[in-house]
Amino acid sequence: MTSTVKAHLALIVSGILFGANYWVAKGLMPGYMLPMQIIFVRGLASLILFWIVASFISDQKIPRKDHVLLALCGLFGIAINQAFFFIGLNLTSPVDTALIHSGSPVIVLIFSAWLAGEKTGQSKIMGIALGAVGAVLLVLQGNLSSGGGSHLLGNSLIFLNIVSYSLYLVLIKPLMARYNAFTIMKWVFLYGFIFVLPFCVTSVQTINFPAFNAYAWFALVYIVIGTTFITYLLTTISLKTVSAGIAGYYIYMQPVIAALIGIVLFNERLTSAKMVAATLVFAGVYLVNRKKEFKRGA
Repeated sequence: MTSTVKAHLALIVSGILFGANYWVAKGLMPGYMLPMQIIFVRGLASLILFWIVASFISDQKIPRKDHVLLALCGLFGIAINQAFFFIGLNLTSPVDTALIHSGSPVIVLIFSAWLAGEKTGQSKIMGIALGAVGAVLLVLQGNLSSGGGSHLLGNSLIFLNIVSYSLYLVLIKPLMARYNAFTIMKWVFLYGFIFVLPFCVTSVQTINFPAFNAYAWFALVYIVIGTTFITYLLTTISLKTVSAGIAGYYIYMQPVIAALIGIVLFNERLTSAKMVAATLVFAGVYLVNRKKEFKRGA
């Protein structure tokens, strides 16, 4: 199996885990935990996991100039990204969240061209456009809402969340050429946790763990292990091989996975519109990943 195939498999797994998170995270808030409480537990647990694993794998030394870049990755990829996602999702609906996230590949493309000088061919642009149409169509056909009010503030925070994560994908890409994934992740999560800690101290004292039922514990573990430790690690590993633009494209998988979960577990109907939307997303995947695009930018 080539490194390129492994990178795409890693991004597919990340997309599946993130797609399910629309349902899982919304079910945890606000009945069991508030956004900043989730962010504190998520950040601390992931930070401990990355430092433990990294201590057994590698002890790479990092110069001061790269610590500045790692701190920026922690700020945009962990602190702002996660805080705005959970606070925004708590105020709005998974429908609006998935819809706004559909714009991420375009934002990644802009940052990649602006900051990294990544070339963008017609095939990649067409693939992103197809994916955007498919993702938006799929979200609008779904029934992902569960108590959100689609408030302007929530939607605005979700937009800032995805802008921040898109910038993170571009900033962290050059670090993968110099260090292994665990070394990068342990420092990114350390800086990210430091940035969010002052905003979590008050709310974390009121977490009522004895009130958790089996679902709440499952949701919290899923968020910590599934959509944090595993997804961030897999995405970082994939960036050693593929471009930030291609990694960003796989965000289009998230509405597809969320819709499939709705069909299988929540009795949503499989309509022709959903099938067309999914076809557009996967056609976009093919166009974005055509071999000539890899020669140019990945």
